[in-house]
Amino acid sequence: MQMERWNPWWTGDPDPTYLAWSMHRVRWVPDESEQVSLKPFSLNFVSGPRQVGKTTMLKLLINRLLQHTNPKAILYVSCDELADYKELGETLDTYLDAKASWGVKTSYIFLDEVTFVNEWWRAVKARIDDGSLLYSSVTVTGSASMELLKQREMFPGRRGHGVDVIMRPLSFHAYLVKVVGIKPAVIEDIGSLRRAIEANKLYSQTIARSFRTYLETGGFPPAIRELTEHGRVGEASRRAFLDGLRGDWLRVGKNESTMKEVISYLLEARAAPVSWLSIAKNTSITSPHTARSYVDVLKDLMTVIILSYIDPSGRTIHRKNRKIHFSDPFIHKTLAAYCGQKVYEDALIEGVVASHLARQYNTGYWRNKTEVDCVVVEEGEIYGFEVKTGMGQPPSPRWLKHHIVLDKETTPLFLAGLG
Repeated sequence: MQMERWNPWWTGDPDPTYLAWSMHRVRWVPDESEQVSLKPFSLNFVSGPRQVGKTTMLKLLINRLLQHTNPKAILYVSCDELADYKELGETLDTYLDAKASWGVKTSYIFLDEVTFVNEWWRAVKARIDDGSLLYSSVTVTGSASMELLKQREMFPGRRGHGVDVIMRPLSFHAYLVKVVGIKPAVIEDIGSLRRAIEANKLYSQTIARSFRTYLETGGFPPAIRELTEHGRVGEASRRAFLDGLRGDWLRVGKNESTMKEVISYLLEARAAPVSWLSIAKNTSITSPHTARSYVDVLKDLMTVIILSYIDPSGRTIHRKNRKIHFSDPFIHKTLAAYCGQKVYEDALIEGVVASHLARQYNTGYWRNKTEVDCVVVEEGEIYGFEVKTGMGQPPSPRWLKHHIVLDKETTPLFLAGLG
């Protein structure tokens, strides 16, 4: 049984993941560790892309618990080492029996990358129903967000105090706070964004310099550490991210070479609206339905975001073409290198703006004879955002009351305020 190796604190030994984190020059405690419910009974779901720091977050949470909790009240399971739900059930039963013999009542159970275990929910659900987990807080994590969210539906009325936590790469604002060490002004509501941009000019040089490094590392801890400690983002972080991503594609039955074609086409599109049919025609895929399924996998793995067309009345029109952006600059550059494609600065920066807006607002795009890169509908008002990396002033559509043009100077100041 591997439980003793997974849980070194049972024998008073330090956890290797926590020890490695504590030795890094640049480190931070993810905000998500404060969101997980520790009140029994809880069933928490934590989803997020590969390499975003989910395991480290769990280990930091465990370290916090160890300050005031019996070490044997804490169980961590690395689910990628389990064969099936039966083995997961046996692991849980072994611990629950031991817990009873140790005189531990309340326990904290962490099942990391649980989606590796086929039908894992059967093991957990059965033990919720028989009362074995009544005095436990159970937290499960997974990289395939949609897969995990679908499995969440297997627990109707069985979540207790549990919460859903989405762990994303650091936003640029969070990067400035946690890595750079400054606290920019936050855009309290989208109507006051110009005030925040003006306030952030106080840090304009630091913000501009930090934005250039953010375009290399994105919000991924391994890449941030590599750049900070070695002066460049090396192959180690890119390879680790790609290896995990490719494994996820194969696990859901997607062909790697076909996925590579789809990603190449999206990169070549440079953030222009595309259709499922156009993806199929420009790859070896035979149908729009199959093309959509490949993009849906990328979306489920939080690798891309999809913006739908929003008309001048604020309605989302789903039958129109979609704009597909990579959800983080590190992902964008890593996948471009993987596909042997060029990184276009205009598409890269527009993707950063779009992904940041989509975290907080209903975000789409508009296009007729002209185009509005990002359209946000908030409290009945429509805001249009143009990301301008070159010269010239893009025309404003007559119907658009709020038209915000973001250039090389204002883009970092604006993103710094999107807390």
